[in-house]
Amino acid sequence: MVRNPNLKFAFTAFVLFALSGPAGAFGFDDVTAKAKELAGKEYQAPEPVPDFLQNLGYEQYQSIRFRPEASLWRGGRSQFRVMMMPTGSFYRHPVALNVIDREGVHPLGFDKTLFDFPSTELAKRVPADLGYAGFKLTYPLTGAEVQNQFLVFGGASYFRGVGAGQSFGLSARGIAIDTGLASGEEFPVFREFWLKRPKAGSESMVVYGLLDGPSLSGAYRFEIHPGEVLKLDVSSRLFFRAEVDQLGLAPLTSMFYYGENTLRPRGQWRPQVHDSDGLLIHDQDSEEWLWRPVLNPAELELGFHQVRNLGGFGLIQRDREFSRFEDSEARYDLRPSAWIEPGEDWGNGEVVLVEIPTDSEVNDNIVAFWKPRQQVAAGDSRYLTYSLTFGPPDITGNPLGQAVRTFVGDGGQPGGGEVEGAYRFIVDFQGGAMDQLDRDAAVVSEVSVSGKGEIIEHFAEYIEARHGWRLSVLARPEEGKRLALRGSLSADGKPVSETWTYQLGPATGLRKQLQ
Repeated sequence: MVRNPNLKFAFTAFVLFALSGPAGAFGFDDVTAKAKELAGKEYQAPEPVPDFLQNLGYEQYQSIRFRPEASLWRGGRSQFRVMMMPTGSFYRHPVALNVIDREGVHPLGFDKTLFDFPSTELAKRVPADLGYAGFKLTYPLTGAEVQNQFLVFGGASYFRGVGAGQSFGLSARGIAIDTGLASGEEFPVFREFWLKRPKAGSESMVVYGLLDGPSLSGAYRFEIHPGEVLKLDVSSRLFFRAEVDQLGLAPLTSMFYYGENTLRPRGQWRPQVHDSDGLLIHDQDSEEWLWRPVLNPAELELGFHQVRNLGGFGLIQRDREFSRFEDSEARYDLRPSAWIEPGEDWGNGEVVLVEIPTDSEVNDNIVAFWKPRQQVAAGDSRYLTYSLTFGPPDITGNPLGQAVRTFVGDGGQPGGGEVEGAYRFIVDFQGGAMDQLDRDAAVVSEVSVSGKGEIIEHFAEYIEARHGWRLSVLARPEEGKRLALRGSLSADGKPVSETWTYQLGPATGLRKQLQ
């Protein structure tokens, strides 16, 4: 029999074309139907993995490595690859993974041979049907032959992303339920994902997620665009089993241990340690851009920022110089910022900032989210769209001068003001509209205080060494009360800086030390 060598080539080409072609009919409506059905049933917590995996230490868990050569879609023409995550340690239950391609929807079965384990003893104890904890996406960000990790879905409803050249830092979440309340926080989980195989050469891909928790279930669609910045277009449909006291939409979670505006913990040699140094909010009605440096408080703090027409909010890492951190391993100077922009009108509400005390950089202690004014009750549903961008601080599009540094000191000392009980605040503004100002421009400082605190003095001056403008404020809080300040700079009656706002609580470490 004569064999035609071209037949094998033709068959291979057909398979590759089929697998890289348009996906089947499965989509967001199908996930929505599953979420609605789940919400109509009593909540069932996902099955946990065996205790020996839950009890793995950080180092033990990290030593379980996925083999990159086993990445999903490695043999095709897609620029995207998928690496599976092992369960264990903080990842205490498996997540169902599915692939959508031209042939339909296919469950991604667990295969423990895709991982290298630190010992044969551990490997043989891992059940053959265990399941994965989540997945990591890779894409050639730095060169055609290099697959860079850029997005990770793993743990409850958390996911982390980076733009090109950045290191992983803060996380986003699918939802936040009762975060910061005394009643305790609820952590819904993504219990199933569907990964739609991208076409050959595609620069974007789609992932669907099914979220479930005691109070709600939800369907999510993520349209993912990696690159210099990572952009995710998110759609979600939520179905509520129960009333929720504090609903947090499009939540972001980060870490702030200490910074230029706080005391340095005893024994720490690094100048600063944080993934984000502030919260930025844009109100489209007033065109105000509000900057709130975050803190590691002595007690749990919740801040509520009412917005008439939300243009966006995010947790930002403005410190981008290595010398600001001096950490060659963590590289906090390479951590991304994250910015949320609403899709359709989100209505009335407020941006909530939750600051939780921490004595370590391993704990995420900063949360920001949108809280709609309208409460949700059992049986309600919500549809939400928004974009989420990971990247450098300029992803926000803020056109005004930005508060790049905040310093707080004793206002009772010589050089501070010599006013007993007062505090000196120094805020350096740079960039944006301020770059157009002459160094001799008549820049005016505007400062206000909420409550019975006292503004003793404030002024603006050009700082040649910074190539920017400095706002200096001397203020004194009421005894035992919070000092809440707002400050900005203007020229010719027009704002040239964002609005800096600061909260100095009575239990803040700095105030306690100086009293």
